[in-house]
Amino acid sequence: MVPISLTKIFEQYPDRRYIMFGGKGGLGKTTFSAATAYYLAKQGKRVLVFSVDPQASLSDIFQKDIFGKGPTEIMPNLYAQEIDADQRVKEYQQEIRQKILDMYGMDKIPEEIESYIQAAAAEPAMEESAIFDEVVDIVVKGGFDYYIYDLVPLGHALYYLSMASVYDEWIDKITGLRQEMREYDQVAAVMRHEKNAEEDAILNELLYIKDRINKSSGILTDKERTAFFFVVTAEEMVINDTLKAAGLFAKFDVPLSGYIVNRVLPEELKNQQIPEYLKNRLTMQEHYLKVIDDTFKNQILAYVPEMERDVTGLQMIEKLAERMFD
Repeated sequence: MVPISLTKIFEQYPDRRYIMFGGKGGLGKTTFSAATAYYLAKQGKRVLVFSVDPQASLSDIFQKDIFGKGPTEIMPNLYAQEIDADQRVKEYQQEIRQKILDMYGMDKIPEEIESYIQAAAAEPAMEESAIFDEVVDIVVKGGFDYYIYDLVPLGHALYYLSMASVYDEWIDKITGLRQEMREYDQVAAVMRHEKNAEEDAILNELLYIKDRINKSSGILTDKERTAFFFVVTAEEMVINDTLKAAGLFAKFDVPLSGYIVNRVLPEELKNQQIPEYLKNRLTMQEHYLKVIDDTFKNQILAYVPEMERDVTGLQMIEKLAERMFD
């Protein structure tokens, strides 16, 4: 089956400025993110590709240490960023310490509170939370034409996507309670013949956080501005997992824009003298490519061949981009 051109999808939907690649680990999400960023930057668009994966490999792919350094220029128009979650958690801890010191007029954090701050920072969810918060910062700050999310593997990606709705629901409840308390304060102020109740700093902080989360989570489910592509290979387990994941992503209203088939071995190999195991791989691939065609039909956007070597460095990224967007 001849795929719809990935290039045409970008041309047809120029407002889709938030680009995501999803799939199992090791299928090529990060290299596709890098190649798409390269392609768009060459079109004159200002692009930021950033990783939400604690095990990010954009530094390896671009052959430049970008970890924890903020948006780093790779070439004209193309910027890349790897989030340093540990640093973000340390900043959280310091903010909490400072707020306690300011609120209670202390000179030093009591030992038992410091122990609690340290223990909370060691929770596994804290790392994801720190990354999520940084992503909100990136999106809210703006300044780029395109934002390309190098997502974590499927299971974690679902967790990441669900965090927005969990946070939003939690903040809704808390702000609701604070607003009720605020109304009581205002009534009390009137009864005391005071003009206004004091400003509720906690409510304002919660409303600020809620606004940030809504801006970020709204993007994830915005069909006009967001494109989500699944990466799939011609293997039974990958196809089955992709189908399950696509159903789950649909439940979160993530707009699926299509599928890209990666690591396709060239058919002409069949006519050459090749080892038996490679012949078997080609036969297996032929079968599962047909399954992919039958399953995803007109949602397939590109068939990308197995590259001759690892995709690292701009030269190989350019080659991959040419195959994706030919």
